[in-house]
Amino acid sequence: MHIFLWIVLLIICMIILTSLISFIRSGKYNFQVEMKEIRFSAEIFYTLLVIYAIVIIGFGLIYLILSFQHITLIEGGELREVSVIGSVIHSFYFSGVTLLTIGYGDITPVGIGRFIALVEALIGYVLPTAFVLKLVQYSQNNRND
Repeated sequence: MHIFLWIVLLIICMIILTSLISFIRSGKYNFQVEMKEIRFSAEIFYTLLVIYAIVIIGFGLIYLILSFQHITLIEGGELREVSVIGSVIHSFYFSGVTLLTIGYGDITPVGIGRFIALVEALIGYVLPTAFVLKLVQYSQNNRND
């Protein structure tokens, strides 16, 4: 059972990385909305939202799997026993707060969860930059066409 959870964890990580790489490398986008003299690609924006959702869900699943291995998230400085539903809620909440770099501090990871949270926060910090770079690339490609 232990090896199965690590395989699932690896698969989730691969899905997240594949989604991020495909977002960064993707080519043409067709949908656009004119905003004064700036072009805005609705497809890039929706893609970014989907990427954020995939990363939040993926890392939430990682935290949930780790909670089954007793590598938990500590709430309010205390280790608390929560139900499975409570663990799901805490895992996805912590994932969203970490990815969006809000970091309220009400839930703290323990052990390897700290490193995983660091990686997720880095992704959350880099995604908006990739989004802006894609918009600039999109605008330059439209000017050249």
